[in-house]
Amino acid sequence: MQIEKVILVDENDHEIGSMEKMEAHEKAVLHRAFSIFLFNDKKEFLLQQRAWGKYHSPGLWTNTCCSHPRLNEISSDAAKRRLDEEMGMNCGLIELFSFVYKADVGQGLTEHEFDHIFVGFTNETPIINHKEVNSWKYMNLADLKQDIISNPQHYTVWFRIAFEKVEEYILINSSLKL
Repeated sequence: MQIEKVILVDENDHEIGSMEKMEAHEKAVLHRAFSIFLFNDKKEFLLQQRAWGKYHSPGLWTNTCCSHPRLNEISSDAAKRRLDEEMGMNCGLIELFSFVYKADVGQGLTEHEFDHIFVGFTNETPIINHKEVNSWKYMNLADLKQDIISNPQHYTVWFRIAFEKVEEYILINSSLKL
């Protein structure tokens, strides 16, 4: 099995090296990542429930797909690749913005990521990879926001952070038609 590495970056997303993925999470080193948010024509958001075998945050609900680009892979290509690998889906993706966050995810691991946020629109039905994803569902934004407030423990910490930023972006930018 090939060792997965992440791209280490500075606060401006300039590459400064690479590190084995688990080591980066153990040492809380800033690395490049991406998060995908897909919507259908009913303006519902597609969530995935992480597989129970994941090394952190198993069984928690999160955004449609998230991961890390491989070495020498640009984030938009990585996002398309992982969306297909995890959810069996292929649709156009638009990068909205990026931000840095740092969050404890348990088991002595920390996500410290320069996260590129992508959005897409599709009515395609996911064909999930059960090694990555346990389940999926669509939710409207109002119900999702209320459930995150009422049951934050059901959602990944990075999703709670990113969802708030995506929601704010949608409210401010009328060019993103939901």
